[in-house]
Amino acid sequence: MTVSEKLEEVNTAITKVLGGGQSYQMGSRKLTRADLGVLREMRKELQAEVAAESESHLFGNTSVAYFEGR
Repeated sequence: MTVSEKLEEVNTAITKVLGGGQSYQMGSRKLTRADLGVLREMRKELQAEVAAESESHLFGNTSVAYFEGR
């Protein structure tokens, strides 16, 4: 499973929690979905991975500094 596919699944899970609640019960059956805070943290991490994959690796860890008056 790719990172993009995982991100899509996490977004779907977040939508289900927001639309249908964290948990519900019908008779003796109970469904509890993943914690919304955990899902949001996972989404943030996966979004960072997707962004890192799409960025150019040329000068990826480079910073620029300008020192004046030396």
